Amino acid sequence: MPKRAAGVSLPFLALDSGEGAPLHHQLYERLRESILSGALAPRSRLPSTRTLSRELGVSRGTVEGAFAQLDAEGFLERRVGSGSVVALPEHARLPRTSPSAPRHRESRPVLSRRGQRLSRDVLPPEPRDVRPFTPCLPALDLFPTRLWSRAVARQARLLGPESMTAGEPAGFRPLREAIAAHLGTARGVRCEWRQVLVLSSTQQALDLSARMLLDEGEGVWLEEPGYLGARAAFESAGARVFPVPVDAEGLRVDVGVSRAAKARLAYVTPSHQYPLGVTLSLPRRLALLEWARSARAWVLEDDYDSEFRYATRPLAAIQGLDVAGRVLYAGTFNKVMFPSLRLAFLVVPDALVEAFTAARAATDGHAPLLHQAAMAHFMEAGHYVAHLRQMRLAYAERRDVLLDALRREVDGGLVPGAAEAGMHVTAFLARGLRDLDIVQRADTKRLGARRLSPLYLGRREEQGLVLGFSGTSPAGLRDAVRALARLL
Repeated sequence: MPKRAAGVSLPFLALDSGEGAPLHHQLYERLRESILSGALAPRSRLPSTRTLSRELGVSRGTVEGAFAQLDAEGFLERRVGSGSVVALPEHARLPRTSPSAPRHRESRPVLSRRGQRLSRDVLPPEPRDVRPFTPCLPALDLFPTRLWSRAVARQARLLGPESMTAGEPAGFRPLREAIAAHLGTARGVRCEWRQVLVLSSTQQALDLSARMLLDEGEGVWLEEPGYLGARAAFESAGARVFPVPVDAEGLRVDVGVSRAAKARLAYVTPSHQYPLGVTLSLPRRLALLEWARSARAWVLEDDYDSEFRYATRPLAAIQGLDVAGRVLYAGTFNKVMFPSLRLAFLVVPDALVEAFTAARAATDGHAPLLHQAAMAHFMEAGHYVAHLRQMRLAYAERRDVLLDALRREVDGGLVPGAAEAGMHVTAFLARGLRDLDIVQRADTKRLGARRLSPLYLGRREEQGLVLGFSGTSPAGLRDAVRALARLL
């Protein structure tokens, strides 16, 4: 009588040569899953590699490769002359479940309180394609790709072993020096290069500032209406957010003092308020600084697109007026250059430099060195300032085209607000129209318009659209306004 092959039957191990994964890996995965789920019980003896290769119609080497990997990871125990047995004990395997079995619920939340707040504060996804009204999208069609490519290639050629190790947490020194020099002449910011931290985005600057300056329950002034990303950063840190109304002169400092005089921080976009586009007047800038000094609070100045001012020179930053060291200044290259660059910066008061640098190292290490070095060269060679000048001219033309098209196509249906600066215009809807309805319809046409109403935190809620103009050609803007008019 012929000798029968020893070991359990394995009818579920069908392999598929067209699956893409190597056959030995398929066999390894199926056996591993069967052991973890309990389909193969502890101490079960498997067929020999010769027998299993014949049953599966594969080479013996294929089976040997799978068995060797399972043995190395502790799933099998192999002994010469005794074959292979399942080594995973009963208590170590995963419980068997069926699709219809009720899921076990944790007695306590899986996420921390901070994690729960972060998951609730979901920002609207950024479109991955170019849409006509996307706010703050730079003119990618006019970007000096060739100059930038040369800057990156030049720095790549210069990379040596010393440049390929971990970078400085605060950023590449030549870039920090270039940023400090540019901010001093173009934005009136008073700082030394060591006060500049290179980050990946304004959102990272907000998150880092919230972590470092705010304890649970402390108050924050937030412009009303205001930037959702700032609200998300502060609320996720456990801060109590107080909406402070914005009028034609910007943030109502007097209202902020009446609502939360002992707040720990005020977040402002003074040079071009997001989303209304107004400018914080000088008396209110001084009042804000006086409040911060007397309350020992902080001012976080988000200067996201103030390089683009069309009737006058760009206004100086609040940080340049600060003599008490209470202002943190955030800026970004992602809205001037291109969004995927992921380079931004935060200028912190001298007293905070050491602590913020340590926190940067603990949370994210440092920004990629190659793009930092390329950006430093781009600025030192004068390309950055030249690009800014060119974009100011282009954006002024595109803004004028948008405003003219709105007057011609939707006169009365949409009333544009302040438009002296920036990369977007907020337009208010006529009575009876809801921005939710309009934006839902606009999304089907891939227009990229944003709603105004969700940017209000308090009871007041204006209906309007936030319309970017910088990222679309004049002809494209005219077509987009005509499409919007049909929706209205």
